[in-house]
Amino acid sequence: RKGTPYDPRHMLAGATTDGRFLPGFLDVGSFKEYLSGWGKSVVVGRGRLGGAPVGVVAVETRLSEQRVPADPANPDSTEVIMPQAGQVWFPDSAYKTATAIRDFSGENLPTIIFANWRGFSGGTRDMYGEVLKFGAMIVDALVECSQPVFVYVPPHGELRGGAWVVVDPTINAAKMEMYADVDSRGGILEPPGICEIKFRTADRVKAMHRLDSKLKAMDQNADENAEAIAKREEALSPVYLGVAHEFADLHDRAGRMKAKGVIRDVLSWPRSRAYLAKRLKRRLAEDALRARFRGLSEDAVSTKLRALAGSAYDDDTAFVTWSAGTAARVAV
Repeated sequence: RKGTPYDPRHMLAGATTDGRFLPGFLDVGSFKEYLSGWGKSVVVGRGRLGGAPVGVVAVETRLSEQRVPADPANPDSTEVIMPQAGQVWFPDSAYKTATAIRDFSGENLPTIIFANWRGFSGGTRDMYGEVLKFGAMIVDALVECSQPVFVYVPPHGELRGGAWVVVDPTINAAKMEMYADVDSRGGILEPPGICEIKFRTADRVKAMHRLDSKLKAMDQNADENAEAIAKREEALSPVYLGVAHEFADLHDRAGRMKAKGVIRDVLSWPRSRAYLAKRLKRRLAEDALRARFRGLSEDAVSTKLRALAGSAYDDDTAFVTWSAGTAARVAV
């Protein structure tokens, strides 16, 4: 449910609920977490999707803790426990994310990032902890990826602020694709924040006087009706603010993201696993063919493959079948 913290491991590997096992996104029994004791606001591991090995990065939505042990060389030091909010990148979890992406890339593993971040922690302690440097390391790791990278904003997830910047598919357009769930949200600012900039109190008051019939009537004699006008504006303010927030929220939805071209497609959780498994097979098959064309640009290879595959090029299932057949081997 929206706003309910959950264990991302259940989303990846599945969980038993009311005596019944509900499978997760990855193949049953395939998920293996690593680096679990470090950067706990991010979960990373390896698994399989439709039989294909993948690396995964997911986000902890619950409150976690960072434990800084006491310095054994200083008898006066003590262990420090610092709480870390969910859906936020801290210095340790940002470094962990960058490390995991580099590891997956070094192992030639495709990567799936379940992007559900509201941004980076901007506290003074975290700035001294070099959170910006580790965020830049995520970008560097994605630039170097040679295998497909899928960024998926999960159900009721959101991708905001600087978090969007470091996983935007334009970082490595040849390898990265972004998808958003139909119930997800994405944008630099959340609706209340954007309304504070784009539709401030003065703007709302102008809209009231332009649209409300009672205010327009009182404006005919504004001096005598000043007190009544103020009361009417106060009464209407929550309504107009709510409408403004809803309007801003419409711009953050998956349909709008696709219309603006910032994501490849809109998914729903029940079909996301099958969709991305099929898409992954397509990308791996296409990359295997692309490796045979040396010295050509990405655009030139795309043009050549489209000409060779014909109508199969625009259908993932048909392309995989074509690429595995004799026609593809002979053509290439």
